[in-house]
Amino acid sequence: MEFRLVYQGRLPAASQSSHRTKEKQEIRTVLHPQLRQLWQTHPRLLSKWLNQHMMDHHVMKAQFGFRFLPLVCNYFDSVCALDILFLRRDKPGDLIKGGGDIDNRVKVLLDALRVPQNHDELAGASPGQNEDPFCCLLEDDKLVTELHVTTDQLFTPLKEDEAQNDVHLIIHVRTIPLNSPTL
Repeated sequence: MEFRLVYQGRLPAASQSSHRTKEKQEIRTVLHPQLRQLWQTHPRLLSKWLNQHMMDHHVMKAQFGFRFLPLVCNYFDSVCALDILFLRRDKPGDLIKGGGDIDNRVKVLLDALRVPQNHDELAGASPGQNEDPFCCLLEDDKLVTELHVTTDQLFTPLKEDEAQNDVHLIIHVRTIPLNSPTL
């Protein structure tokens, strides 16, 4: 299965002094409705979505006050490949100066794509309306077997609610079944 997720907003680099837990949860919250829509409309996923018993017992991860629903997980015996178009307002060559180095920014994104591993990663969040279950792309970021990132300059004018270092990401996801055609 192939699809695209879109994220627009802050993507700061992680550092030893800041793991960016708040930003990771904000990214999860932006991507959740897109993944929820995918679960509810894709023919192969819809039957699984409607089979609540299977979801409750095998797929959902109930922890920290949330019920997380990862799309790429061990239960479905799948992994995924990500191809990310990373648009930013920095000039070519200025990628490291503005928002932080690319690898630490992508690490924040990968962490945000997965189910949180501990309560601290939720940055105090609790499930909101339409966030039960809370849809995430990955059960664990170890399930990403291919990663390709293309950076380019973003030329859209800065909006009032945007920061200079905000990014626009188009994340092309390709799920890969390991042993059976589950997704």
